[in-house]
Amino acid sequence: MVKIGNVQLPDMPLLLAPMEDVSDPPFRHLCKKYGADMLYTEFISADGLIRDAEKSVKKLDIFDDERPIGIQIFGGEEEAMMRSAAIVERANPELLDINYGCPVKNVVCRNAGAGILRDIDKMVKLTAAVVKSTKLPVTVKTRLGWDDTTIRIVEVAERLQDVGIQAISIHCRTRHQMYTGSARWEWIARVKENPRIRIPVFGNGDVDSPEKALEMVKKYGADGVMIGRAAIGYPFIFREIKHFVATGERLPPPTLEERLDACRTHLMRSIAWKGTKLGILEMRRHYGPYFAGLPGIKNYRARLVTSDSADQILEILDEIQTAYTGYDYCATSTARNIPEPTYGDA
Repeated sequence: MVKIGNVQLPDMPLLLAPMEDVSDPPFRHLCKKYGADMLYTEFISADGLIRDAEKSVKKLDIFDDERPIGIQIFGGEEEAMMRSAAIVERANPELLDINYGCPVKNVVCRNAGAGILRDIDKMVKLTAAVVKSTKLPVTVKTRLGWDDTTIRIVEVAERLQDVGIQAISIHCRTRHQMYTGSARWEWIARVKENPRIRIPVFGNGDVDSPEKALEMVKKYGADGVMIGRAAIGYPFIFREIKHFVATGERLPPPTLEERLDACRTHLMRSIAWKGTKLGILEMRRHYGPYFAGLPGIKNYRARLVTSDSADQILEILDEIQTAYTGYDYCATSTARNIPEPTYGDA
């Protein structure tokens, strides 16, 4: 069993990564349904929370069927982070997570996200302030370092543990890498080999199959696996990993009916939570992965991503069901189109 403060998770827990415009309640519902053990919200601006910005406050919405769940915040100023931690506490999640991994320029330029990796002393001071300002367990998601010359993740994990964090998730790339190149899982092993490390260490980056998830744990020592982009349009990955770990065998790919059911549920929950316009717009990134591998799906996908009507989208999904009835995913390649991240850190 893996513990984060008072939160108890199973051995080798599977965590849904916080992803901007992706890890919202509709998507989290599906990931939980298919086996995710721990969920995280989209990352939320500390400045937005203390200004009571509508978009930031909306992201505090969490629901009982999502628990355990962590709310993630980002920011570069101590006062704003402390005040936002108090706001997060009132939303009553199981834990508060700090984002020190987002590599995008308009976050980094504020010394937030991965920007703080250029000043580890400030990172430690900021973390200590957040820990002292809340009763929630505090965790951190970060990257290896700013670039190859500044990888200090072993030191960072130890120092953050010493000021009170109760788990760390490591995206095994530097900020300079963004999302290119391979994630370097060997750094998970180096953190875990530090005899002073007592907190759980979760690995993130390039896990897109059951075999890779198990390798990250068995070979490199991760206490659990955080999955981001590979779950977009494919929440079934959590179920597949759990089955593989338990049996050593791969589950068959989800059927067309399962994909359509998940897609319809996702769409209707997205509209219910965000409103019709935004709910439809933000579903568009998911259609490609939901139906990857279907021959000739391109024309249907083009219609799905240009429709502004929920009824019309549901009709297109019905057309897909009719057109591909009997299609066997097991008999063909099911390579998935994993979307490029747009914002945040996966």
